Amino acid sequence: MSFLTFAALAVGLLAGLPVAAHLLRRRHAEERPFPPTSLLAASPPTARKRSRIEDRALLGVRALAVLALAVLGATPFVSCSHLSIERRAGASVALAIVVDDSQSMRAPVEGETTSRFDRAREAALDLVEGARAGDAIAVVLAGASPRVALAPTTDLAAAIDAVRKLTPTDRATDLDGSVQLARDLVARMPQPDRRVVLLSDLRDGKTDPPLEGDGDVTLWAPLQDLAGGATGDCAILGASRTATRAEVRVACARGDGDTSPSAGRSITIRAPGETAARATLPLPAVVEVAIYPLDLPPIGDDIVLLAEIGGDDLIDENDRATLAPAGGELAIGIVSDAAANRVETGGPPPIEQGYTALGLGATAKALPTTPDEDAELAPLGALIVDDPPGFTPEQRRALVAWVEKGGTLLVTLGPTSDAAPLGSGFAGLLPGIVRWGPSPSTGADPAKAVAFGATAQGLAEIAPRGRASLEPAAVEGAELLAAWQDGAPLLVRRRLGRGNVLALTLPFSTAQSDFALRPAFLALLDRVAELARAANGTARVEVGQAVALDGYAKVSAEYLPIEGGAPVPVALRGEGSSSRLEPDLAGRYRVRLDDTETIRVATLPAREIDLRTRAVATSASAGELGGEAPTIDASPWVALGLLALFAAETMLRALSSRRPEAGASTT
Repeated sequence: MSFLTFAALAVGLLAGLPVAAHLLRRRHAEERPFPPTSLLAASPPTARKRSRIEDRALLGVRALAVLALAVLGATPFVSCSHLSIERRAGASVALAIVVDDSQSMRAPVEGETTSRFDRAREAALDLVEGARAGDAIAVVLAGASPRVALAPTTDLAAAIDAVRKLTPTDRATDLDGSVQLARDLVARMPQPDRRVVLLSDLRDGKTDPPLEGDGDVTLWAPLQDLAGGATGDCAILGASRTATRAEVRVACARGDGDTSPSAGRSITIRAPGETAARATLPLPAVVEVAIYPLDLPPIGDDIVLLAEIGGDDLIDENDRATLAPAGGELAIGIVSDAAANRVETGGPPPIEQGYTALGLGATAKALPTTPDEDAELAPLGALIVDDPPGFTPEQRRALVAWVEKGGTLLVTLGPTSDAAPLGSGFAGLLPGIVRWGPSPSTGADPAKAVAFGATAQGLAEIAPRGRASLEPAAVEGAELLAAWQDGAPLLVRRRLGRGNVLALTLPFSTAQSDFALRPAFLALLDRVAELARAANGTARVEVGQAVALDGYAKVSAEYLPIEGGAPVPVALRGEGSSSRLEPDLAGRYRVRLDDTETIRVATLPAREIDLRTRAVATSASAGELGGEAPTIDASPWVALGLLALFAAETMLRALSSRRPEAGASTT
């Protein structure tokens, strides 16, 4: 409270003046001589009449008037504001509000106890409540993968209700995807003023390119101050256990200070509700991303254990995780000719190096040949076969059965695929015949390569020595994920039962193209892992990654809190036999599929621990877009109440003047 505000409110102390005035104002009857009283003996007084307040109603009105006068004087000095937009010539607005619900938004605002998410939600509520008739509101959530919380609507009551129901998650941050989704929602709205409002701490681990507006859609980022106050953070990304051993995956990011967030801290294994540690391991002074083993005392598999990092940092919620049974990682089989895919820098083939660099928590297994037995394929969630000479009948039978159960198969087609021996082919997986020939295009069309996201621009020039051609039957009913510049398919996806078959009309060999040297190569490997986790029901996924639960009549899921407590029902996406689970929080989920029950574990994405701040174009913070505006001014209402009190005082004084004086003589 400022000095001026305090001084103005101090006027309220003058409310004591009417009380003092009423106490001093004692009415006495007029004294007149009465001769007969001289014949009576005088008696000494035995009691003294106390002063008392008269006309209490009038006193109350006067005191309230003085207090109202003090409030009226203090009103101009009270600074209470809300976020509002500046309208262009008063026109209606189509507003897409992007609210970052990722885990980094759980951190408190610098110098406050309020979380960044609560601050962003309050700002979104201010914008919706300040909307006018004719405005359209949409709400997009920026946690990966971006989601539409509210489609564009002019129903402002529905928009207010949608914003109030928003809650934070443990997802990673996807600013590019969420801003693009918001642009698409308002780009074709009839309102002349179309905007995307980004309410985020801008910590998506990227430094460029800066976020900016696009064409007719203006980007506004009014809460860029949320990015301050990052003191460093450590998090447990995931933890697994066997009977006598635990492995805890930890990531740390240094904040604005000089002290490492892991300095002086330890990993502790304990049971929920217990304080005694079952195992402890000090963390090194500097930690980036690493797995730490701890030896456990003999303990039953039915006992739930937690891994916890002691001490305080930026976000307390990510300092503990449930130990899941070991072996739930995604296994990806790789069939690749090491000689044909040799790289000048040495080491394993590019596919294996790519998965090692991505750090997706998946296990890449090099296989000598494509499996032809169900038992060999069963442990795999995904299989990548680079430029195979077709598949034998036994391999095709096993692959089709495996994919139908939820497997994900990526086949790259090159010159070897065109020379399949007699009896080999791709029937059942990819209809038709594969042919190899010169490529009339120098690369892919970035506009038709949305599956590669921002990395699609790097595919425009990949110097192909040739490319595979697919027959129309292979493309019919398939999803075209990327196309060459002449429109021919580069990457197609076919659904087969619960699984996926992806065909890339280019091999990974660096002798055939530069594809394996481009960022899009890693994006493709990431996409394969994501589809595999979603399709085959892998026991362990990252927060936000969908888990397909297709093919079951009765499906339900519930979240099991880390520290124990009652399970929380989780709403599934999709309908009927096409349901899927998208975990919002890290931890264990109990999934019921018909008469069976299984446990799925959601782990934190490592990229969300990166505290680097995304740059925003200067135009996105321009003052003409909007800013803090004062809330409803209470001065007119206080002044109106003050006038009413003056009127009441006048009326009470008029009534009081008509009453006879108390104690007046009537003789």
